[in-house]
Amino acid sequence: MTRNSAPFAALLIAVLSFSLLQTMPVPALPTLQAEFGTSTTTVSWVLSAFLLTASVATGLLGRLGDMFGKRRVLLACLAVSAAGTLLAALAPSIGVLIAARAIQGVGAATFPLAFGIVRDEFPRERVPVAIGWISSTFGIGFGVGLVIPGLIVDALSWEWIFWLMFAVIVAGIAAVAAFVRESPVRSPGRVDWAGALLLTGGLVALLLAISEGRVWGWGSAAIIGLFAAAVVLLVVAALVEKRLAPPLIDIGLLGRPAVLTSNITALIIGFGMYGAFTLVPLLVETPPQAGYGFGASVTEAGLFIIPMAVTMLFASPLAGRIGAKAGFKLPLVLACMIGAAGFVLFAVAHGEPWPIYLGNGILGIGVGFAFASLANLVVGAVDPRQTGEATGINTIMRTIGGTFGAQIASTIVTAEVVAGTRFPVESGYTTAFVLSAIAMGAAALVALAGPGRLVPAPAPREMAAR
Repeated sequence: MTRNSAPFAALLIAVLSFSLLQTMPVPALPTLQAEFGTSTTTVSWVLSAFLLTASVATGLLGRLGDMFGKRRVLLACLAVSAAGTLLAALAPSIGVLIAARAIQGVGAATFPLAFGIVRDEFPRERVPVAIGWISSTFGIGFGVGLVIPGLIVDALSWEWIFWLMFAVIVAGIAAVAAFVRESPVRSPGRVDWAGALLLTGGLVALLLAISEGRVWGWGSAAIIGLFAAAVVLLVVAALVEKRLAPPLIDIGLLGRPAVLTSNITALIIGFGMYGAFTLVPLLVETPPQAGYGFGASVTEAGLFIIPMAVTMLFASPLAGRIGAKAGFKLPLVLACMIGAAGFVLFAVAHGEPWPIYLGNGILGIGVGFAFASLANLVVGAVDPRQTGEATGINTIMRTIGGTFGAQIASTIVTAEVVAGTRFPVESGYTTAFVLSAIAMGAAALVALAGPGRLVPAPAPREMAAR
């Protein structure tokens, strides 16, 4: 990978910038709430606004990259994300900060675009491992994003969280501009504005309903209306796309066995694993007076996640190597089984710190295997001209599952509190962890139903000649 070392490093920096954007504001939410004198519901939109635009941008901009050039669209996404981050650092009010976070979400498209560039530019035998390394940056950014902010807020102020992210994004822009060349691989088409608006409206309605269902009430008229609107908009969007040639989103692509099973598996894995990402910090921060927990600070809670980030760093490239030899169905099934084992450990042994560290390390292997395998399965099942579109949709499915999983897990945990306190009873965590283990088992069954050996297909002939 010598010839591709500089472009690959540039892509890793670009992807890392987005992975940091996902979690770095999370530890600072209490500080932001106090700083702006706002409610918990309002400050939660610092995360929700980012999630909504990220979900929409992932699929649509991945497709635009296939149409107009992945490098060009990647640079545009990074530039918009940088502008949002700069606005966040300078935000004078919570409303401006929420708007800035929504702008930052555009950077979500870096993942499908980076996958597409790797497939276009790298030798075929190097693609699976390279995709694994890109997937592993999720773990790096996730771990760093939960540990560093506490230190920054304590030493400086919350604004410096965004200044640090801004510096990383600018570095990514400079690296991509200097070292990544534009690929000639294109999927010709026109911008289908009607389809884009319908798809955007449907995804926003769906994710808004899922993310706010616990607060507004799952049976409330607003939530039911949002779910109904999501179904109608997405069905109409599918009908519109089927009539276009070529469409913005190829509906037929979603029906291919490898793509279909990968997307369903991603949805279930997201449901299971993202619950742990939100529950483990809450559990370890609970004071021992509640009968469990370790009274960890925000920074100390982040340290419990470090084993996950470390094992993901090694697991994702390893999954690429295993998949290149044996097909990616094997590491995906292993990912689900390993993830289930991690949740079982959480469920039966969370009374001491060491099982939490160990469980997170095990989950990191499962997450790393899963993300690398899903990306490679999708890449191997589609034409190179559809890489951005297909991997973008797979990421959306994982996000939807994760959003729903986090809300269900939170509902289970907060259903009952310890008498005389505001802390949830311990059994709520146990039930949520068991549910995540069951979800991972279900994901393994879906993965087993998928096609057998799939490795990334070779790039078009004109690329091999370059």
